[in-house]
Formats: sequence, C-alpha cells, structure tokens
Amino acid sequence: MKDKISIKDIAKITGTSITTVSFVINGKAKEKSISEEVIKRIQKTVADLGYKPNAFARGLRTGKSKTIGFLVDDISKPFFSRIATAVDQLASSHGYKIIFSSIGGDAYRTKEILQIFHERQVDGYIIAITAGIEEDIKSLLIGKTPVVFFDRYLPEIEGDYVITDNYHSTSKATKHLLENGFKNIGFITTNSEEMQLLDRLKGYTHAIDEAGQKTCTLRLNYSNTEDSTSQIKEFLKKNFFLDAVIFATNYLTMDGLQLLRTSDKTLLSNKGLISFDDFELLKFLSPTITAIEQPIDGIAETIIKILIKKLRVAEKTDLKNNVIEIPAKLNIRESSLSRSKGLK
Repeated sequence: MKDKISIKDIAKITGTSITTVSFVINGKAKEKSISEEVIKRIQKTVADLGYKPNAFARGLRTGKSKTIGFLVDDISKPFFSRIATAVDQLASSHGYKIIFSSIGGDAYRTKEILQIFHERQVDGYIIAITAGIEEDIKSLLIGKTPVVFFDRYLPEIEGDYVITDNYHSTSKATKHLLENGFKNIGFITTNSEEMQLLDRLKGYTHAIDEAGQKTCTLRLNYSNTEDSTSQIKEFLKKNFFLDAVIFATNYLTMDGLQLLRTSDKTLLSNKGLISFDDFELLKFLSPTITAIEQPIDGIAETIIKILIKKLRVAEKTDLKNNVIEIPAKLNIRESSLSRSKGLK
C-alpha cells in the first residue's frame, strides 16, 4: 500500500468516481443525491485507510480553509495565552482551527506572517494590535477578510474591537481603596500611549479627583524587570507618604513584588496593593493581593461570536463595526482591606 492515500485511490477501491468521493468527504453527498449505500462504502474505506483530506487543497476548491489567524505581541504572556486557549476551544466548536503567531511589534515579521496567512487562505483574523504594525493592519483591512481586534483599541483604525472596560474597572478598584480608608494612593504604569493603559490611568485619576485627593503617578520607561523594579523602588522612596499602590499591569505587579525579597521590602509590605490582571501567585502571598481579573471567557466568546457572524455573511461591508467593552471583576483580598480588617 502507498504511504499517502489520495482521493483517486479511494475512488478506485470503491468503484466510484473522484468527484463522488469528493462530494462524500466534503459533506455534499445528500445534496448531490448520492445513494446511502455508496456513501457508507466510501466512508468505510476512508476510515479503514485513515485518509485525511488535505486542508489546503480543500481550501483551494471551496475558497474556505476553515482556519483563523491569531496574532499577538507575545503569546507567552499570561493574558494572551489564556485568550488563545479559550478562543481555540470555541473556534473548534464551529469547525475552525487557529494558527497562532507572536509578532513582537516587529513590522517586518508582521508583513511575513500576514503574507503566510494570506497564502494559507485563512478565513479570518484575531489580532491584538501592537505599536509599529498599524500600517500593515490598515492594509489588511482593505481586503474583505474578516478581522476582530482585542485588548488594544486604536481609534484611527476602524474595526470590531473586544476589550476590557479598563476605565471603569480601575476607577472601581481605586474607589474600593478609598472606601477602605486609604487616602494617598499611587498608580504605577508605563510611559505608553496604548489606549488600554491610558484608560486605566484615567480611571484612577477620575476616582482620586472625585474623592478630593491628590494623584501620584509613576509612568516608567519599561525596558526590563531589573530596571523596572529599580524605578518602582525610587518612586516609593520619594513618595514615602503613599499608603496604597495600584499596578497597571501584571508584569509591573511582579516587578514591584521583587522588592519583597530585598532589604527595601517595607516600601511595599506596609501598603495597600491592587494589581490590574490577576494571576495565581497573588492568592498565595501574605497578605493575599487584590486584583482586577480581566474577563477572559467573555472576551473570547465575544470575539468568536463576532467573527463567526462575519464569516457567515457573504457581503462583509454591510456589517457595522462595534467596540465592545466587557466589565472586569475585582477580586478583593487582604491587601486592599482596611488595616483593622486585613492588612498587617
């Protein structure tokens, strides 16, 4: 027996035509009025031989590859990896496979990956836009292949976006600290113009202003963990009066927590703390750390719902673009409670 089985081989074994075998394999037997006996004979042969249709060849015939391209900055980051897992499971339930890629904000690599996806005839894209690839994304949108963006919103790029409600989530977290007696609350973020980070900063600022308190913000130039920790340490030393701190991202939280392993641990250990983005470690520290949990399942479900709808509509240009903001959950733990309740 040949190593690779073809439709031609199946047709020969079953005594049918290549066209008939193709109709059965592609689920078109009923509409082509192929008899039940012939269908069963072909299906049994396919199963016995372990034949797997060539997805790329099928795509050429049908114009549908049943694949979706997924592009993010770095898929190893917890938020992206969790979204990827959830999206993969949901897409599979609709008969689609996901092709994942990290592009790292590299414009040249982005062009390469988009070209590969184009050649593979992906049916749609799920993209978290990173700085430096905006022009490539605009070029992509000229075509009619459906695209859904998530995490990062760029007003100058029209499209469907599914994002966390960063503004209200951070405002709510800040108010929670204020309600628990913290008055001098600092906010640590990066010197980035990414909309999600700016919205978190605005949410914090609004809550502080509304309470009649003063804002105290560090917008650090992020390069690596060691340098970030150093900048956080200097900020906390300079602003020794702070009684609570909100970290705008999970990696900034991790960089800040590095101080707990040093002689400067009191810079952080005696303050109220909240992390934007939750992760497992925060539940096992002492005190446990309050965190804003991004709605992973809600984001993934909405992405797939929008994309599948776009894939099923023949004329995509008639579909209205939407920006959908999904509320996050504040997981309250010991670090944000009033000192009398939980902070040691």
